[in-house]
Amino acid sequence: QVQLVESGGDSVQVGGSLRLSCVASGDSFRRTCVGWFRQAPGKEREQIARFYAPGDLAMYYADSVKGRFTFTQDNAKNTLYLQMNSLKPEDTAMYYCAAIQRALRDCRVAGAVADFKYWGQGTQVTVSS
Repeated sequence: QVQLVESGGDSVQVGGSLRLSCVASGDSFRRTCVGWFRQAPGKEREQIARFYAPGDLAMYYADSVKGRFTFTQDNAKNTLYLQMNSLKPEDTAMYYCAAIQRALRDCRVAGAVADFKYWGQGTQVTVSS
């Protein structure tokens, strides 16, 4: 079992930065595929980044965030971070971290909401111009 708690969401101006945190309790991030998702009002939840926790291995960044968002990990704190820079109004959404304990090869193709078992409650990011 893994429990996830996100934090760090806020309201910022265009071009600003935020760092979202995802703290895991229960089982640690061992053999764990972790995804960051976001859901804007009226839209489906989409994956924006995917990371295999052992080895700090970034698997995927959506084109919409590539070069602006970075996924990092602090093993000592069992915490994952999503550093978000150069924020745009279209980044406004509820952001979720999600996890599933899988082998690396499965994490390479874990792009869907249904691929993840554990979810946090979400943290709201609002970007205004």
